Amino acid sequence: MKAAILTDLTKCVGCEACALACKEINDLPRDSANHMLTAYTWSAMEHRNGVNIRRQCMHCEEPACASACPVGALSKTPEGAVVYDGSKCIGCRYCMIACPFGIPKYQWDKPIPLIQKCIFCYEKALKAGEQPACTAACPTGATIFGERQALIAEAQQRISSTPEKYQPHIFGLKEAGGTSVLYTSAVPFAELGFPANLIEESYPNLTWKVLNKIPGIVTTGTAFLAGLWWIVNRRIKLQEKPDETL
Repeated sequence: MKAAILTDLTKCVGCEACALACKEINDLPRDSANHMLTAYTWSAMEHRNGVNIRRQCMHCEEPACASACPVGALSKTPEGAVVYDGSKCIGCRYCMIACPFGIPKYQWDKPIPLIQKCIFCYEKALKAGEQPACTAACPTGATIFGERQALIAEAQQRISSTPEKYQPHIFGLKEAGGTSVLYTSAVPFAELGFPANLIEESYPNLTWKVLNKIPGIVTTGTAFLAGLWWIVNRRIKLQEKPDETL
C-alpha cells in the first residue's frame, strides 16, 4: 500500500493532539514550539485567517530532497514515506534548498547537526502496517491515514457533495508531481501560506532535464561533494579520537 494522509482543514479544531503525538513517538522535546516546523517540531499547528492548519513534511511522490542529496541520506520508501539516514548525511543542506515546501530543518544548536523532519512514523508504525501517531491521535478525523488513491477519492467526494464548503482543489494531488500528504480547505490555499507557484511536474524530473544539458557541472559538483564528504567524516573521526593526526 502506498500510504498517504488527508488533512481536511474544515474539520481541524486546533487541539494540537497531532503535534504532541508526534513529539511523543519521536522523543522530541515538549518545550519547543508546536506552531511552526523546526528541527524539534515535525508536526506543527498554525493558526492563520481563522483556519487551523496542520503542517508537516509533504512526502512527495518524487522528492526533490532525496534527488538533491549527494549521499542518499534521504529516500522514498515503497510505502510512501520519505525517510532520513543521519549516518549518511554530510550536512550539505542541499535538501533544504531543494524542497519546494521548505520542510527539512537543521540542528543548528548541535556540534554534529542532523537534518530533521517528519518521517511518517516509518520505523515505529508504517513498516508494521500501522498508522502514524498524528492521525491516530486526531479526535475529529481532520487528518486521516490510508491508501493514497482512496484518500484522493474521499477528498473528491467531499468536494463534489458539498461544493459550498470546499475549495475545488486538493492540494498535493498534482503539486510538485504529487505528494503523499493531501489537503482540502474552505479557504484558498494561497491565503493559508501554502506555496502558490509550484509546478505540477516533479522537481527531480525538471532538474535532470537541465543537468543532462550541462554534464560538466555535474562532474565538477560530484568531485566537490566527494571532497566535502571526506572532510566532514574526517572531522567526526577527529572528534571521536582527538589524538589522531591529520
